[in-house]
Amino acid sequence: MRRHGLKMTFDFAFILSTLPAFLKAVGVTLQVGLIAIATSLLVAVINAALLVFRTPYLSRLVALYVELARNTPLLIQLFFVYFALPALGFNISGFWAAIITMTFLGGAYLTEVLRAGVEAVPLAQIESGKSIGLSDWQLLRHVILPQAGILSLPALFANFIFLLKETTVVSAVAVPEILYTTKSYIALYY
Repeated sequence: MRRHGLKMTFDFAFILSTLPAFLKAVGVTLQVGLIAIATSLLVAVINAALLVFRTPYLSRLVALYVELARNTPLLIQLFFVYFALPALGFNISGFWAAIITMTFLGGAYLTEVLRAGVEAVPLAQIESGKSIGLSDWQLLRHVILPQAGILSLPALFANFIFLLKETTVVSAVAVPEILYTTKSYIALYY
């Protein structure tokens, strides 16, 4: 939309001229979101296993991590990674700071989803696996995770959507995703 006095008109030429930049921004948003989802899921599977098997000390560390990640704002986490790590000697781009931060947050939420899914598996199934001689890891792989995965799907997808929506926060560290691109065009043309 362009202003002409008090009137605003819809400018299709302007929209078409910005389309390549916005398509690139959509690609960056999807890239950050999908990488964060994949790495969060990996972190969550490991953490959920540590919580379920009540590994001494490690399960307490995982519980602390989950509480810390879920109870601090994403923007604070992002600024810590983006500004504090370079001060400690780790040079990191905004893109990788975004991936690390989104993985940190997403891993915590998905850990709780998977833990709840594992705890929803009937105890009789677990005891049956133990009675036929499955080790803890075999039990996890063949009995618990397949069922927990199915039980957790709705919450997993809800958290995947949550992580994809949270990518707007990474515009604060100049990652050129959709919100950053929109703000740039607003600053330039309006």
